[in-house]
Amino acid sequence: MLAHQRLLTPRQLQGKQGVLDFVKHVGCIQYDPINVVGRSADITLQARVGDYAPAYLEQLLYQDRQLIDGWDKVASIHAMEDRPYFERHRKAMQDRHIKSPAREILPHVLKTIADRGPQRAQDFQHTALVMGGWGKPIRMAREALNVLYDVGDLALHHRVGAIRVFDLAENLIPEEILHAEEPNPKDVDYQDWHVMRRVGSMGLVQAFAGDHWNGITNVKSIARKATLRRLVEAEKLTTVEIEDVPQRKFYVRTADLPRLTLLRMQEPKPNASLIGPLDNLIWDRDLIREVFAFDYVWEVYKPAVKRQYGYYVLPVIYKDRFIARVDLGFDKKTRMLSIENWWWESGVTPDEEMRQALIDAFQAFMRYLDTRQLQLGESYVGEILLDNIVSKARMS
Repeated sequence: MLAHQRLLTPRQLQGKQGVLDFVKHVGCIQYDPINVVGRSADITLQARVGDYAPAYLEQLLYQDRQLIDGWDKVASIHAMEDRPYFERHRKAMQDRHIKSPAREILPHVLKTIADRGPQRAQDFQHTALVMGGWGKPIRMAREALNVLYDVGDLALHHRVGAIRVFDLAENLIPEEILHAEEPNPKDVDYQDWHVMRRVGSMGLVQAFAGDHWNGITNVKSIARKATLRRLVEAEKLTTVEIEDVPQRKFYVRTADLPRLTLLRMQEPKPNASLIGPLDNLIWDRDLIREVFAFDYVWEVYKPAVKRQYGYYVLPVIYKDRFIARVDLGFDKKTRMLSIENWWWESGVTPDEEMRQALIDAFQAFMRYLDTRQLQLGESYVGEILLDNIVSKARMS
């Protein structure tokens, strides 16, 4: 899984091309607007792309248009040329939104954007609250833009922070992609394609239901298990057993087996990485708990009193295991990155090799955030090792 995710030897990929190569390799990366130490997509990419800067992703999305904000597992970023494969999702959204309370103003919104150019929800006067498609009250204009975006009439021109700016899809998407026919008109072909894609997004999967299977249109447990069997019979997938996880069956792409064979003869290099809470590697939290003995819950939506660790805690990988989790803070005005708290995993014994790998990981994270400032938070009750890591990373 780590090799497939380009995490065993971090930062092999470089520049915008590295970002594009990784997104195409895994199919999609997850998007979330919450920004504590970067958006989820940025944190995912900084762990793989050696000189990663958020500007690379912005340029690929909103200047080069080689990537696009879309929908795969959930709200995701994927290659522009993949857009035709998600026609089923857009049709499903048409059915979902057919009774939207904003349907009466949809023509007006489209005409306004056609006449005036890219628009935000704030640019419209329709401020009445309506029940949005996700069951929450939102402004009428925002609901209209959501509907038109979901069905494919609009696309994102760019973002300003978390604010989306919309334009007509025909202005942003190449005509041959915008009007392409669905590549998988038959149900069975679509199921095979999307299940294979999801295995490729993760590297190793199990058949059990979970969030990692979200977004595959009309493919629930029975259809998914049938698809997995069909792909094994066609030798596109191979079943895998894990010695310490008895009576469970996992799946890898057959094309990835040579890498698996090679890895059995290699010792992981002493690299460390900070992993985002929505990273492809940890989409299946049950699998991560079973295979890596690492129990991780993203607590951002939990009330503060119910959090075991913190609001936006990142897992830390060293070599081929999860060794810790860290609660980071970042002051965007002073550009100060702070370690608010740190928790070692049970059984971890830090040594000099691990210490240096963690210094390298924090230096890489600081470069990504474009800061030279790192400190321990005021509330942190730490240890000599963390003090040393902070001082060495900051000095460099």
